[in-house]
Amino acid sequence: MLIGHYGAAFAAKRWTPRTSLGTLTFACEWLDEIWPLLVLIGIEHVRVAPGALAANPLEFTYYPFSHSLAAAILWSVLIGGVYFAAKHDRRSALVIGLLVLSHWILDVPMHAPDLPLWPGSSIRVGLSAWRSVPLTIIIELVVFLGGLAMYLRTTRARDRTGTFALWAMVVVLLLIFFSGFVSPRPPNERGVAIGALGLWLFIPWGWWIDRHREPAGAAATAIT
Repeated sequence: MLIGHYGAAFAAKRWTPRTSLGTLTFACEWLDEIWPLLVLIGIEHVRVAPGALAANPLEFTYYPFSHSLAAAILWSVLIGGVYFAAKHDRRSALVIGLLVLSHWILDVPMHAPDLPLWPGSSIRVGLSAWRSVPLTIIIELVVFLGGLAMYLRTTRARDRTGTFALWAMVVVLLLIFFSGFVSPRPPNERGVAIGALGLWLFIPWGWWIDRHREPAGAAATAIT
């Protein structure tokens, strides 16, 4: 899943309104943010395999430290715990931890059976929605637009930047998603990983958006 994860970040704002969208974006995509770093240093591996899945040309051959269920649970506890230690906000820390874990859960319907349950596990799960482009588009858009709708009900723009920055991010995410079906494939594993590093740019972008928005129907609340 790609843009659907951002839908989860948008939706999470309802339950933790004082937490920056940048922080929520970081949490929802953490598994994919750390994954290219692990690939670049040779710990995890991916293969470009055009035609293997209609909606995704990548074969994830080894990524237990970023994308196994056990790793996702550990990352969620660690990141939620760090947030709680820094902010002393139990509710927000819980939401952030669950948002990290939501990445693995949302990946299950999309991936081929390549998501391990733990490092070294022979059991791999995935429902293979990526075998169908129409099904992939439907699932991604339902999750993404549903989360965005919740975010729009939860927040309102303080100024023009609050509107422009949000819709610019939405447009860019949609362009990245749809262009993936027609753009040239990365040449190799390193090219895939370098391209995936672009996900980190949406963290400061999310923070910028929230600096110009406030809870809907209420006075502005400090963003953390």
